[in-house]
This record gives sequence, structure tokens and C-alpha cells, in this order.
Amino acid sequence: MKRIGLLTSGGDCQALNAAMRGVVKTLAFSGEAVEIYGFLEGYKGLIYGNFQMLTGKDFSGILTKGGTILGSSRTPFKTIREPDPNGLDKVEAMKQNYYKLKLDCLVVLGGNGSHKTANLLREEGLNIVTLPKTIDNDLWGTDMTFGFQSAVDIATNAIDCIHTTAASHGRVFIVEVMGHKVGWLTLNAGMAGGADIILVPEIPYDINKVVDKIEERESTGSKFTIIAVAEGAISKETAKLSKKEQKKRLEDYPYPSVSYEVADQIYKMTGKEVRVTVPGHTQRGGSPCPYDRVFASRLGAEAGKLILEGEYGFMVGYRNREIVKVPLDEVAGKLKYLDPDARIIKEAKLLGICFGD
Repeated sequence: MKRIGLLTSGGDCQALNAAMRGVVKTLAFSGEAVEIYGFLEGYKGLIYGNFQMLTGKDFSGILTKGGTILGSSRTPFKTIREPDPNGLDKVEAMKQNYYKLKLDCLVVLGGNGSHKTANLLREEGLNIVTLPKTIDNDLWGTDMTFGFQSAVDIATNAIDCIHTTAASHGRVFIVEVMGHKVGWLTLNAGMAGGADIILVPEIPYDINKVVDKIEERESTGSKFTIIAVAEGAISKETAKLSKKEQKKRLEDYPYPSVSYEVADQIYKMTGKEVRVTVPGHTQRGGSPCPYDRVFASRLGAEAGKLILEGEYGFMVGYRNREIVKVPLDEVAGKLKYLDPDARIIKEAKLLGICFGD
């Protein structure tokens, strides 16, 4: 009999349920007896032994369901070695709960921080298999993460909706897209939604170049401009500051986010009306799109296969249109940044999209 633990860690996204379903259905159809233990609220459930025994019925009808049936939480890797408020050794507690349940493998669905902890548990001797989830698509070792395409669809729809009101009133509209450190989501949604300007963390912007693009559009008869801004976008001036100086700057930051700063600067430089729209957590919510349902199911099936074959210590990833297994120690602690010289950026510029550089 195989005893498998499941947990979903970090920020939620679409297709978490679809991925877990893929794992469980693969194990169930193998003919081998399986017990499934679902840890509630991510690593917190593993630390404190908060789990539920699950059956195949629990995974029926969840392919299209957003969120996660197990719940999730953020357990920062940087504090994972620190005792909890009651002095509990969190790493040791996770190991003991794993062994107490006699698990053969723990399946972790998570992003960058979750993979750091998963790799730590692997180093501590536990059998681990992971699946790459995040709407940011920033996990190293895989070309795609599930949840990303669904988030692109939602952010694109927000930009689509803004187009009509922007055109009607001749305004500049900023749509702020999720992405603190990387710009994959903003780039793809911006291109899909026909944004005229796209600002991402990897390409520090010059506000003068942004204004030049707005005025260029007006000179050719376009009375409105759509700007897609990643929440982690940064100006060239700020990018030159040290991390300590940037942190100090944020202490006295007068704006809710960078989008409002960009809006204020555009207004002061041009006198144009600027409106900011923030889709926020809607980008994480709702049902997974068809692409993510298929993609997450495929990843889950391959994870189930690794478990049946006793191959542990891997993330199931996607490279060059093929599902692959990637050693966890190669994934943990690395982010997949958007390359400013990537072909997709060059192609976007050929289309006339401005990146503020």
C-alpha cells in the first residue's frame, strides 16, 4: 500500500484541485492500494498534524473548481528553522508527522518559497515530489506553471474592458497586474489585451519615455493609451538605489502602489486624465481555464507515475513542450526572470509597444 501526503502551499491559484486530482486518479487507476492524507493550510498542516484522510470521492468533480480543497497558507522559508511561539521545532515537527503517518511520499504543490521548503525536507530524508503552481510563471526549471494561463485570461479581460471606456473618454488608463519580482503575467496580458505600454520589474522604466509614447499616440490621432503595469515595476532612478535605500524610500512612499505614482507623474507632465484599475486577487480566482485544466492534469498524472516508480526528489516540470522531471535541488531558491533581450520582448517592440526603456 502507498501512503501519500498532499499539501498546497503559498498563494492560491487556479488548477490546484485539477493537479491533485491528476495525482490521485493516476494512483487509483494503477490498481495499487493507496491512502491519501491531505494536510490542511499548507505546511502549517504538516507542522501541527492537521490533516484529513481523503478518498477518491473527495477528488470527484473538482477538475473545474478554483482555489484548493485543502486550503493554503504562507509559511516563509526564511523563518522555517525558527521555533514557533511555543518553541516548537517546525522542521522536526514536519518530519515526525510524516513518519507518524508512515508516508511513502509527500506531494507539494507550490511556488518558489514552497519549493525551498520542499527541498529542505528532501535534504532531511523525506520522499518528496512537487508540482509547479503560480500565476507568476516565475518558477525555475519549467517553461510553464499551472495557474498562469488562467491569470493571463483574467488580466487580459480586465484590459479588454478598460479599452472601451478609455476610448470613450480619451483617457490614459493604467491596469496594474500581479507580479512583484517578474513580469511574465504583465507581458502576456499586456500583449493579449493590446496595451500600448508595458512596465515590468526586469526593465526599469524612464517616465519620460512613457510620456513620449503617450504624446506620440496623440500626435497620430489616438486619444487614449492603455498601460499595463506590473505591481513590482520600478523606475530607472529607483533601480539605481541600494536595497537599503529602496526600503527606506518605501517607508515614506505616498502612493498605494507604483501604478498610482506613474499616474501622478503622467498627469503632472501632460495634464491628461489618468485612471488606475487594479484587478488584484481576481487574477488568482475563479475556475481554471481549459489550458490549465489539461496542463495540471498532465503534471498530476506524471507525479503519480513518479510515485508508483519510487522516483523521489523531483519537480514535475514542462520544457520544450514535454513533461519532464527536474531535480529539486536545481529548482529551489531560483526564480525564472523575464529576459529583457528575449525574443518576445523584441517582437513586442516591433509591434510598437513601449517598455519605458
